[in-house]
Amino acid sequence: MYRTAIEELYRWKAKRNKKPLIIRGARQVGKTWLMKEFGRVAFEKTVYISFDNNRSMKGLFSADLNVERIVTGLELYSGQKIDPENTLLIFDEVQEVPTALTSLKYFNENAPQYQIISAGSLLGVALHQGTSFPVGKVEFLDLYPLSFTEFLKAMDKGRYVELLQQNDFDMIATFKQTYVDMLKYYYYVGGMPEVVHSFSETKDFGEAREIQQRILDAYEQDFSKHAPHGVVPRIRMLWNSIPAQLTKENKKFIYGLIKEGARAKEYEQAMLWLTDCGLVHKVHRVNAPSLPLKAYEDLKAFKLFFVDIGLLSCMVRLNQGTLLDGNELFKEFKGALTEQYVLQQLRTLKGLEAYYWTNDRGSAEIDFVVDDEHKVIPIEVKAETNLKAKSLKMYQEKFRPELSIRASMADYRREDRLLNLPLYMVEMMAKLPTGW
Repeated sequence: MYRTAIEELYRWKAKRNKKPLIIRGARQVGKTWLMKEFGRVAFEKTVYISFDNNRSMKGLFSADLNVERIVTGLELYSGQKIDPENTLLIFDEVQEVPTALTSLKYFNENAPQYQIISAGSLLGVALHQGTSFPVGKVEFLDLYPLSFTEFLKAMDKGRYVELLQQNDFDMIATFKQTYVDMLKYYYYVGGMPEVVHSFSETKDFGEAREIQQRILDAYEQDFSKHAPHGVVPRIRMLWNSIPAQLTKENKKFIYGLIKEGARAKEYEQAMLWLTDCGLVHKVHRVNAPSLPLKAYEDLKAFKLFFVDIGLLSCMVRLNQGTLLDGNELFKEFKGALTEQYVLQQLRTLKGLEAYYWTNDRGSAEIDFVVDDEHKVIPIEVKAETNLKAKSLKMYQEKFRPELSIRASMADYRREDRLLNLPLYMVEMMAKLPTGW
């Protein structure tokens, strides 16, 4: 299964002064597979070490962090000679042995010739537990579920991805129905690699749901196994409230929907745990759509999104019959699935941070605002072909943006400063011939 992140790994390998690389991402988004696949295609040898329940590695990294001693121990454990130039070292579930994470600092300082990639599903959680982190001595790569174009490739629709990349809008419109059909599948199946792999082989929606439910169950088990005991009930309540939060007309997160009288302070730790695990994406409001957006972030107002649209549709028990009902799927749950979809694609665009904007009275809202370091771009999400957008019109009149984007089911069209972008092209946003 092709992942665009492997191109990032090749760029990392080609660097002259590269640091150990840490891949961040939620459990089951494909970190282990990606590391092993990269080792297989880009190196002569791979030494894979999982630190999960590994007493030998706990012992090796508990004595001292002398790099030569550690490499000798890794060779003895793996039964392979480690040639720095041609061997990829993989440290998986590295958060289980915090000193192994710390050792990356010494590899970087004292033995930079070794090529190391590490990953851990609960890495963010481990860092908040006092783990000594090698600040400035490592590089990062964030991995998410498969994007829509990766999904198309997995479904043997690679030529359709090429068409999107070529910006042949007339040809794209000719084959629009195929893109719409695939988008419906993506709303249901999502981008978790195991689910996509199964569906690409069987086209069995029921089996996809079973796998999604197993993943959700595994997340629930993680809550109990790894989170502080007193916080677990709040994590579950917050997690289970997200679908209801997203189906509100105003999708700003309201603690009172978790339970009556709930307050932010009670759920701070639960929220932190879920975001650290990569299971939820927090999108903050900005007080003003000005550069840089980060400077205008309102930390008290935010929307929460799931790690994956397929898991969301599983949680809300979306019926597969909806897939046959015209474009009704895109309007389900007041467009919550469509907004989740757009956010999920934006997350895959490197270096892009998404926010949203509302006016002070809350009577106008722009679903997402992003910046390309030169200008702020408002993105209005429409779950259908009805393109009336009072909030966007109000925003345009007030702030006069150079470019506004409306993501909808309508065809690609540029009208002065307004770009209508089909939902299935959201991921192509930064590669359009007109630029941002």
